[in-house]
Amino acid sequence: MRTSIVRRPTSFRLRADLLEGLKRNAARANISLNNYVESVLLDIVYHEPNEETKAAIEEAMNRKEYPPEELYDDVDEMFKALDAEV
Repeated sequence: MRTSIVRRPTSFRLRADLLEGLKRNAARANISLNNYVESVLLDIVYHEPNEETKAAIEEAMNRKEYPPEELYDDVDEMFKALDAEV
């Protein structure tokens, strides 16, 4: 038995640069703009991380023990520091 999904026409006002980016991504994926936007929205709405992932996100967002010297404003600085440790 095949079930059909009800789709309703909808209109959105988007920034021009956002729309162009969506079109580029859809073209890269070789799918229509409508299909691409729908798949992105479905992923956002229905993708729920598991409990372990939620806990890891919470831990990362609330960590206070990083010493200031380990925070970097620039990726190049970070790589230099990593090279110096080796």
